[in-house]
Amino acid sequence: MDFLWAFLVGGAICVIGQLLIDLTKLTPARILVSFVVLGVVLEGFGLYQYLVDFAGCGATVPLTGFGYTLAKGTREMINETGWLGIFTGPLSSGAAGISAAIISGLVVSFITRSGTK
Repeated sequence: MDFLWAFLVGGAICVIGQLLIDLTKLTPARILVSFVVLGVVLEGFGLYQYLVDFAGCGATVPLTGFGYTLAKGTREMINETGWLGIFTGPLSSGAAGISAAIISGLVVSFITRSGTK
């Protein structure tokens, strides 16, 4: 059942993103930023944790989950180190995902060839 809920919740988040692309004049970049900010805001109010507990990776893998990770890391580091946690929290909590994105981009840049359209 966990896989089903993860698939349904993650799929619903992606459907919302696709509908925003198809039905509005928002650019994909603005939609992506909005999803990250939405994850931060929902975690700030303590609501996103319920979705993570319910759907697992279905809630943490989409971009809203990245915002959730940044906000959660910030909150934890503020509790541990004080106001310095505002700067160190997001970086320490999101380091694995950011590193994976950078390394993946580097590997793909070696494999593919750039060109003009």
